[in-house]
Amino acid sequence: MGLSIHYSGRFNPACSLQEMIKEVADIAAIYEWPYEVHEDQFPKKISEDACDNKIYGIDITPPASETLSLCFLSNGRMSSAVNLRFFGNTHDIENEKMLYMLFTKTQYAGIYVHIFIIKLLRYISKKYFIDFELSDEGQYWETGDKKLLAEMFARYNSLLDQVGGALQSFPMGPGETFEIYFERLLKQIKRE
Repeated sequence: MGLSIHYSGRFNPACSLQEMIKEVADIAAIYEWPYEVHEDQFPKKISEDACDNKIYGIDITPPASETLSLCFLSNGRMSSAVNLRFFGNTHDIENEKMLYMLFTKTQYAGIYVHIFIIKLLRYISKKYFIDFELSDEGQYWETGDKKLLAEMFARYNSLLDQVGGALQSFPMGPGETFEIYFERLLKQIKRE
């Protein structure tokens, strides 16, 4: 739970993965953000159907944000090391969709880091990606409106405070299952 950015797309085969990695690593280094480089060259032949169970690209971690994965599978589609681990060997269509759905939570990073990530994704996606889609729970990607983004952050913070307060005020009862506990907790949050 928390304000997040959801995105997906494919790497443009006419572009250089090494160039993208270097550019993003340089940005991360300027801001002293941790980053991890994975494989930096796609296989000679990219097949849209098969994957080689390797991750290509770079992950960066802005302060107080979840990691932003600018990574791909050998088929050129965006994914992450975590998604590959959990959904890479599935034959279930719904789980396969999860393989290609990326997100990063910026709730605790704040407005300015959120804006920076959105601007970085806008720049990098135009230069290196195709079929790129992004859904911003803060609505900054769609509107560019800082005031609206601040309102969305405040709304999410309020919700998190309510849940946190409810968890402290309403401990789990003896013999109560998680399902019953959370049902009772949600009813209390609605009342408040």
